[in-house]
Amino acid sequence: MSRLLAISGSPSPTSRTTLLLDHVARRLSRAGIDARRLAVRDLPSADLLAGRREHPALREALGDVEAAAGVIVATPVYKASYTGLLKAFLDLLPQDALAGKTVLPLVTGGSLAHVLTIDYALRPVLSALGARHVVAGRFLLDTSIEPRPGGGTRIEPEAERQLFHAVEDFVAALPVVTAPVTGSGSVLAAAS
Repeated sequence: MSRLLAISGSPSPTSRTTLLLDHVARRLSRAGIDARRLAVRDLPSADLLAGRREHPALREALGDVEAAAGVIVATPVYKASYTGLLKAFLDLLPQDALAGKTVLPLVTGGSLAHVLTIDYALRPVLSALGARHVVAGRFLLDTSIEPRPGGGTRIEPEAERQLFHAVEDFVAALPVVTAPVTGSGSVLAAAS
């Protein structure tokens, strides 16, 4: 089975972006796909910002990227782009860190005015890191993502349908298919 890595570039511990990413990772895990999570905000900030890869937590995070067949990169929109925190992490990666990998960009924001952040800000850097294939990403409005009391996440039904269509396309584009992606055996159906 191929391993996936879900990276959250949000600096906030209560981020809707992280809720979204955790929701996707849980659904993939329930479908039998090994989807590990990495919250960049949990990495040692001084070493991250200084570009020091030697810290054990940073070495482990870089190793997780290297070991993954597919990477989901999620970020909120700040100043019409992905977060500086995510940029600091992406800058630590070797130039070919995403070579041979399939990547799914996910972006959250407060306005549809930021929908092009995926194609004009995030996709170019993912491609520059050598991604084999950057699938069509998904932008979700913050208002479509809500924490559930007691844990979990509720996503507005149409947004969730579009999100998991993108996730299924991502899984289908992986170098090694890790789960059925069509019909009643799809990731969305298998994980509901």
